[in-house]
Amino acid sequence: MSSWRRTAPWIALGAALLLLAAAIAYQAVTGVDVHARNAKYPLSQTLPPWHGYLDPRTGPGTVPALALALAGVMVGGRLAATLPFGRLVALSYVVSLGWLLALVTVDGTRGLTRVLGHTSEYLRTARRTDDVPAMLAEYVDRIPHDAPDNWPVHLAGHPPGAVLFFILLVRIGLGGDLAAGLVVTVVAASIAPAVLLTLRALDATLTARRAAPFLVLTPAAVTMSVSADAVMAAVAAWATFLLALAATRAGPAALGWAVGSGLLFGYLVMMSYGLVLFAAIALAVLVAARTWRPLVPCALAALAVVLVFAALGFAWWEAFPVLRERYWDGVASERPTSYWIWGNLAALVATAGPVVAAGLARLGHAERPARWLVVGAVACIVVADLSLMSKAEVERIWLPFVPWLTLAVAGLPDRWLRPALALQVATALVVQHLLNTFW
Repeated sequence: MSSWRRTAPWIALGAALLLLAAAIAYQAVTGVDVHARNAKYPLSQTLPPWHGYLDPRTGPGTVPALALALAGVMVGGRLAATLPFGRLVALSYVVSLGWLLALVTVDGTRGLTRVLGHTSEYLRTARRTDDVPAMLAEYVDRIPHDAPDNWPVHLAGHPPGAVLFFILLVRIGLGGDLAAGLVVTVVAASIAPAVLLTLRALDATLTARRAAPFLVLTPAAVTMSVSADAVMAAVAAWATFLLALAATRAGPAALGWAVGSGLLFGYLVMMSYGLVLFAAIALAVLVAARTWRPLVPCALAALAVVLVFAALGFAWWEAFPVLRERYWDGVASERPTSYWIWGNLAALVATAGPVVAAGLARLGHAERPARWLVVGAVACIVVADLSLMSKAEVERIWLPFVPWLTLAVAGLPDRWLRPALALQVATALVVQHLLNTFW
């Protein structure tokens, strides 16, 4: 192995940690308020690039989180390498759910309720909504800041697909803060299994086994239990799995998988404007599978979802310009681009875990499907960052891209895997126990 190939992941890891350190120090050193907080908290208490504040603590979930982290580091790699694949997928769900619950309950049950119950979130509106067609018909008109009875921040910033999910929870009796938090967590735990199944469909089982512990014990779990963006990430992951099936199967079943994938992708776009960028990962699946066959039925099914929403009163193409105006009327105009254009990437280092940067330096050593999926995720992140529509809060906004970016770790040498996983879980534990990130 050449000297460069040995040192490249170390250089990338060091650069990622330096980027994060610079992003943390910037506000304190320069005195520039980057507006990474709720206004009621003093500047000295905040810690950009996270949207939140310092809050060192322990709680009921601390011991279970430490136990899962230790067990994962000690035996996770061996189990991922040796278990029958079906059992690995099942175990990935169980451990993901345990990891999510352990981290979020560092704050007790309040960890599951404080975010979704906030006035800026979806649940309060979901509980007050009796007439869904009327809500859709007036949705765009209520986005602007100066609109009478304008939407709370998250409804204004997203298409109605997100709030419709919570309306459904209310209608079936799961609309309480705690119940909804548990549902979000249960759904979020399915992300890792969906990614593993996608890799198997693309004949990248080795990547799946090497990446499994990193997908399960991800630092992104800090925000996944309490963010609707984790539900979006799960929808994106399962849509990608169905597309992989469509690309690697033949006959009528392949058409069915393509249509199913398109329906989920279409609904994904109705949950977040920015997730139209996920098309880059969808295209990466087709390139990895060496076929464009599912593209037309998938795209037509996705378009059908968008057109159904338009027929009901919400046209995505009419709403997005209005959303941009509200976005720039709000705190985005106060957040300095000179910081957030790279501060966002620093937040991503903490959310995906710093080891992912080392994996990117070794991406050429990963299996071909994994390389394309990672490239797709990188493309999504670069465009999202340069669009300036994600200034701060990317620890939740970019959650749908993180699992696919995490696949870069599969290219790391064997000797890296255990210490790399230890660094990942340590990142999650430190962030959860030192910061209150609002998510």
